[in-house]
Amino acid sequence: MAELFKDKFNPEFFDRFITIVKSAYTHFDAQRFLGLIYDGDWEQREMKQRIRHISMAVRETFPSSYEEALHILTDIAPNCRGFEYLFFPDFVERYGLEHWDTSICALEELTKYSSAEFAVRPFILRDPEKMMHQMNRWAQHPHHHIRRLATEGCRPRLPWAMALNPLKEDPSALFPILDRLKQDPSLYVRKSVANNLNDISKDHPDQVKQIVREWQVNQHPHTDWILKQGCRSLLKKGDVEALRLFGYHLPTNIRIQNLTLSSRQLSLGDTLTFSFDVRNESSVPQKLRIEYGMDFMKANGRLSRKIFHISTRNNMKGTVHVARHHMFQDLTTRKHYKGLHRLSILINGEEKARDEFSLYT
Repeated sequence: MAELFKDKFNPEFFDRFITIVKSAYTHFDAQRFLGLIYDGDWEQREMKQRIRHISMAVRETFPSSYEEALHILTDIAPNCRGFEYLFFPDFVERYGLEHWDTSICALEELTKYSSAEFAVRPFILRDPEKMMHQMNRWAQHPHHHIRRLATEGCRPRLPWAMALNPLKEDPSALFPILDRLKQDPSLYVRKSVANNLNDISKDHPDQVKQIVREWQVNQHPHTDWILKQGCRSLLKKGDVEALRLFGYHLPTNIRIQNLTLSSRQLSLGDTLTFSFDVRNESSVPQKLRIEYGMDFMKANGRLSRKIFHISTRNNMKGTVHVARHHMFQDLTTRKHYKGLHRLSILINGEEKARDEFSLYT
């Protein structure tokens, strides 16, 4: 079984952290720090709870002055790299809102070594105009981690983060940042721009489709990639207008043949194998987006579809054979229920074939 992320906060991790801290702060009380960490509730805390708990222990064992404590953290930050050191920016998020200038400078530095994407969000909510001005400045920074912070920190639907409801309702303040970064040389930054666009598309699909039209005028490989990734939810939903913007037109003379399922009765833990042929019966090559939709039985007795991308064929002609596997295993994001399920094959968002099977749990 893979190690849970929260379990990275183990005795070896804290031993390393204590050694690093003592190199910059000789009066650090390691025993008190560990006593605060391993309280009676430590084992029950999940990842983000542990991050917050560690930052609170830091506050109790570092100098009482916020500025002095923050100076120690920024001093040792280059030796504390990785996601497990998110408690550095969390310290700023928890204790730094009343020390704006000092905190913003610290987040700019700390994000190079872990990430300040969560920590900036209370600052955005406290003073949106001031903070979005700062994010625009970060979008021009030479360091790619800081440019990424400019877009990742203001994502309207950032996972595991507090909601930015004002930006969900009106994302207009985000567009200058995204526009500035639409040709960024760093893939790390481009992924964040795409994820931000994808977030916006869930609440304002028409605005994102308008961005596609505007950005496609001056085509650039980086921008093209961002747009396709940024519209992935729209494409998966089969949004006809979005599909057409990317050249996936209504398929003509396309047939699905020989759709075959490995079984019509499966149990939880089983894998469904299915295959089919995509046949272009016209003499003209076509650009095809091939997907399958799985209609899952839900607890309320209704079917709910999730779409999975298979492949893209830019110049499809003749016949192509496709084979795929789908495992029915409960996940943290999906629980399976017994009953009728349906498999559909979609071409450019249009359902072209379907079949049914039963799942027993």
